[in-house]
Amino acid sequence: MRVESGASAAELPVANWRKSSASNPSGCCVEIGELPNGRVALRNSRDKSGPALVHSRTEVAAFLISLRDGEFDQLLADGEFGHLLLG
Repeated sequence: MRVESGASAAELPVANWRKSSASNPSGCCVEIGELPNGRVALRNSRDKSGPALVHSRTEVAAFLISLRDGEFDQLLADGEFGHLLLG
């Protein structure tokens, strides 16, 4: 099965979707799942059969490193979730 970004999450061969323990209790979260071919799928936890974004492990690692380095903090600092960054 060739998996592309935008594939239906319900059709992906993901054994276990998971989300962060810091997830919003209302369920508005991103879930991540490992695919058998080594790629990683991301989906909206509220739309479990909706589209999933599929990326290589290298791409996901680069994104996570950018998050840890604060590259995207400006997107949240003045917004609805700024308190998560500012304490």
